[in-house]
Amino acid sequence: MNYDEMTSKELLGYFQNKLDEEAREAKKAGKLVCWSASVAPPEFCVAMDIAMVYPETHAAGIAARKDADGVLETAALKGYNADICSYARVNLGYMELLKQEAMTGETPDKLANSKGARIPLPDLVITCNNICNTLLKWYENLAKELNIPCIVIDVPFNHTMPIPQHSKDYIVDQFKEAIAQLEEICGRPFDYDKFFKVQEQTQRSVAAWNRVAAYAQNKPSPLNGFDLFNYMGLIVCARSLPYSEITFNKFCDELEAKKQAGKSAFGDADAEKKRITWEGIAVWTNLGLTFKGLKNLGVVMTGSAYPDLWNLTYTPGDLESMAVAYTNIYINTCLPNRTARLQNIVSNSKSDGIVFHLNRSCKLMGLLNNESAETIQANLHLPYVSFDGDQADPKNFSAAQYETRVQALSEMMNAQ
Repeated sequence: MNYDEMTSKELLGYFQNKLDEEAREAKKAGKLVCWSASVAPPEFCVAMDIAMVYPETHAAGIAARKDADGVLETAALKGYNADICSYARVNLGYMELLKQEAMTGETPDKLANSKGARIPLPDLVITCNNICNTLLKWYENLAKELNIPCIVIDVPFNHTMPIPQHSKDYIVDQFKEAIAQLEEICGRPFDYDKFFKVQEQTQRSVAAWNRVAAYAQNKPSPLNGFDLFNYMGLIVCARSLPYSEITFNKFCDELEAKKQAGKSAFGDADAEKKRITWEGIAVWTNLGLTFKGLKNLGVVMTGSAYPDLWNLTYTPGDLESMAVAYTNIYINTCLPNRTARLQNIVSNSKSDGIVFHLNRSCKLMGLLNNESAETIQANLHLPYVSFDGDQADPKNFSAAQYETRVQALSEMMNAQ
């Protein structure tokens, strides 16, 4: 495969399919497969040659293909309430369908007709509560239902900043405990030499991801921020593999060419009328609609704290540095720090307004939006709007409400 001849979009699709195929092949070969939370450290498992699958990304893919209803119904029949995170419900429903197939030898219709990528059942799960505590019970449920090991990396919430030393020490101990659990699960010593190389690869991938995101600071922006939502699949699922670095470097080359040509994300430079920051997870069930609702108004999304969750920069070989990276997630910090970081993103992206996604599924990202919005508006005097939505459950999103809100934002930005 000659990667040089492929576009970044082609590389994105190719590597996403490759990751799914590698997980399926690993399962067939009797190798270990792990289901992992999106911001849990993959470095430990990758160093032990464990195939990785990411339920949040898989759920987002199912939702983006407008195929979430069947697995959500399966989860509801198992008793999972609609107030639970829709990523969790999609994944728990999908797991139930895989279990039924394994027990009966027959593929349930909802699984056979699913448009999402086919993933194998895990042999272990690993999770981390640096983005929410729902992940703890979600992954404990997976482990209980499947009778498999569950590795939990507990990360304290940062009520004050900077991060205290006792928190760093605690997380380093959590890392060491995870390594000990993997040694027991795999039946062999942890490969520290490979671990260091995996850390180095992770940092190259993160650096390339940050270079891509930085293009949105140009005016006009050659980068449409919604593209970050799509390419995010690799910074989640392959940041410890070369696939993400290859794809992001190619994307940077393409963005640089657009920048040098004076092009905006929408084509000609004057196609960019206004710029906004998007606060919150994407509405995967209606990604095209939310993008076009802004594009039709000449509004490009140039800022978002969501992709910045994977700015996991640390020094390879230094577990304390790695601990800081995995706890210094902006939604894992106190409101003043969280708001300051979002405000910095708004300023650096040269945004004219802000769209807040009040996400029914993600309470931690949604419940503090009002406080953040009021503070940033007072400091920067920028208009903002919010809309009700959900990351993976189509029942919790109204296209009419969204379009009305972004139209109102456009009018307020134009009036300034």
